[in-house]
Amino acid sequence: MQFDTKIALVIRNDLEPWQKLNVAAFLASGIAASFPESIGEPYEDGSGTRYHALIGQPILIYGADRPALSRALERALARDVKPAVYTEDMFRTTHDEANRAAVKAVIRAELNLVGLAFRAERKVVDKIVDGLKFHA
Repeated sequence: MQFDTKIALVIRNDLEPWQKLNVAAFLASGIAASFPESIGEPYEDGSGTRYHALIGQPILIYGADRPALSRALERALARDVKPAVYTEDMFRTTHDEANRAAVKAVIRAELNLVGLAFRAERKVVDKIVDGLKFHA
């Protein structure tokens, strides 16, 4: 199935595996919270057990180094695409308010990005992630 929009996560290559998974989970939640229309219907198995709904379209995950993350952020903002962000400082916090404060304390050019997520028209996302490879 072809979707009009694309969801992409860009995660820094040099993170520990647990950090990559953590960042991906938080970024996906940002997309779900910002785009409720991206959520599909709840699941149910053959026994009638019900499960939560998930994002209803594929999420493409790219790898990047720090400069490529910064470039993707600038490309997104230049195209009026608001991203979800995760910075390295957020690994040292323990709750949402502290996470927001950690991001607020740093100007955009100095954010130590470890991950970004976007949902936009397919062609727009393709331009934002141009040159990036899928995460290995």
